[in-house]
Parts: sequence; structure tokens; C-alpha cells
Amino acid sequence: MADDKAEGNPPEEVQVPVIEESSADAVTRNEPPPAEERPKKTITPGKFFQVKRISGLLSVVSFVFSLPVLSSVIWLLYMKSYDCESLFKLPKLQIGISIGLICVFFICNAALFLRARLQMVGIVLVMVPLTVMFTVGLAFLGANSMENRRIPATPLWFEMKIHDDNLWSNIKGCIYKAGICRDLAMTSEKLKSYDFSMKKLSSIESGCCRPPADCPLQYVNATYWEKKARTETDSDLHNPDCDVWKNGHNGLCYDCLACRQGYMKALQSKWLKLGVFLVCMALLLMSSHLSLFLVTMWELHMA
Repeated sequence: MADDKAEGNPPEEVQVPVIEESSADAVTRNEPPPAEERPKKTITPGKFFQVKRISGLLSVVSFVFSLPVLSSVIWLLYMKSYDCESLFKLPKLQIGISIGLICVFFICNAALFLRARLQMVGIVLVMVPLTVMFTVGLAFLGANSMENRRIPATPLWFEMKIHDDNLWSNIKGCIYKAGICRDLAMTSEKLKSYDFSMKKLSSIESGCCRPPADCPLQYVNATYWEKKARTETDSDLHNPDCDVWKNGHNGLCYDCLACRQGYMKALQSKWLKLGVFLVCMALLLMSSHLSLFLVTMWELHMA
């Protein structure tokens, strides 16, 4: 009977009172208020799109700045045998720099794609090669005169190499085979003394193909000079290169100190230009990528 009675009457439902908790109670327990009660950010659409526009503009600028880096590779490879540089083993250095600049180009543009997802990785990835590029450019300009004697293509390195007699013997043979003085003689064959003195000569032509200007020699043609009689007005200071000068095509002033200095000036000018280019491009790319990184962080903060 007890079992039938239990089956016929279902158990009574027990109601548990639900106590609604206010946001004030949540604050007292240091808990965040419900989502519907939190204040929402108010983002001005015009300001957000303005930041997006600045970000896009900086991306384009960074890409444009990387294009000269790639074009400099073509210039370096094209000029690899300029002025007998193979004797200094500089073509190998040029190829290494060209490969490095290609890597800089691709890294800079890869950082543009990583900026939306991996901001810190992108900025670190691009700053490391640009810092190396900036340092190499300063070395070519001779900024670090204490250590750059060991670094190829720096001013002190050229000065050390140019005073190596064994190396200079090969260099002057290369200059002779290049026909620089022969070409000067052919183009100046009909020039008078005054016209030749007004002719603009390269540093190699001025140092190797003609005697120094303070020598007591009289112009006959570009590669032939006669000794003048000494007068009272002549200076007592004697240039040792005046005794080295020879009128033969095999001699001229190839053994003069002025020839060594002229050749070093011609060879060094290209590497100085490369140093200026590397420093300027590294600073421009650093500025553009750092500005893009800051604008990207600002854009993510507003989103």
C-alpha cells in the first residue's frame, strides 16, 4: 500500500530562491561588472580611417625606399672590374655586398607583410640588417679610423695597399694595358700648351700621364715634356716626382707618388659613394619602418 501511494503522488518541487546580484556587489568583491554594464569604447570612424590611410602611405614609402637598394646591386655587379680592382680582390667584396643588399630588400618587404600579425618580430627582423648596412657604410666613409685599416675598401685600407711595391708593380702594368695615357695622347694631339692646361683630366691621367705641375718641364704634347732652364724665380723646393718622369710611353709618371695617389683617389671615389648610399638608405629605411611600426601599434590600439 505504501508503495502504491508513493507511485500515485509525485514528489513536490522544491523552489530555490535566486538572488540577483547587482553590479555594486560585484565591485565590492573586485569582480568585473557584467558585459552589458561595461562602458564601450567610442571610436571615431574618421580618425580610424585616417590612421589606416597613414599606415598604407608608410607601407608604400617603405617599399619605394627599398627599390634603390635593389638597383644598387645592378650597379655593383656592372662595375666589378672597374680600374683594375681585381688586383685588390674587391670583386669578391662587391659580390658579397650585392648578396647582402638583395637580402635587405627581401627582408624589408617581408616585414611589411608581418606587421599586421607579428609586429615585434617584423621590426626586429628589419632593424638588424639595416644596422649592419649602416655600420658598413660608415666604415667605407672612414668613420672609424682606429680599426678600418683591416676592413677592405676603406680609406686607410687603400692607403696601406697603395704603398705595397709588389702590388703597385701589377697595378701600373694594368693601367698601361688599359691605355689610359695612350687615349689621352690621341685626344690631345692638336692641343696647345694653354688648351691642354685647361683640359679636365681624371685623377689617373693627371697623376700618371703627365708630370706634376710644379716640375720645370715644358709642354710639347700630352705625353712628351722637355726640361726648361732653371730661372731665379723658380722655387727651391724640389718635387721628387720630377726626376721620376720619363718621356717614353712605358715610363711617363707610372713610378711617381702622384700616380699612386691619383689611382687611389679614382678607386676610392666609388667606394665613398657606396658608403654614402648605404648610410642614407639605412637611415631612410629605419625611419620609415619605425614610423610604420608605431602607426601599426596605434591602429591596433584603436581597433
